[in-house]
Amino acid sequence: FGAGRVVGQAGQPLLIVTGLGIGVLSTAIPYSLELMALRRLPTRIFSIMMSLEPAMAALAGWLVLREMLDARALVAIALVTGASVGATVAPAKTA
Repeated sequence: FGAGRVVGQAGQPLLIVTGLGIGVLSTAIPYSLELMALRRLPTRIFSIMMSLEPAMAALAGWLVLREMLDARALVAIALVTGASVGATVAPAKTA
C-alpha cells in the first residue's frame, strides 16, 4: 500500500525492489522452510526447534546489532524454551 508513496518521496524505484526482496527473504522463505521441516521432523523435535527461535533471535541481535537484553528477557527466553523441552520429553498422559 505504501509502495507508490515511497517511490514518490524517495524517487528511487530500487528502494521498492529492495523492500520487496527483504520482505520475501524475511518472511516467505523462512515460513516455507518451517513447513518443509514440519513435514519431515517428528512433532516433538519441531516444537523444540520452534521454541528456540526467540533465543536465536536474541543471539543474532547481540552478535549483529550489539543489542543487550536485560535479565528478565533472558529468563523469559530460558523459561519458554525449557517449558517446550519439558512438555515434549515428558511422557504423555493417557486418559
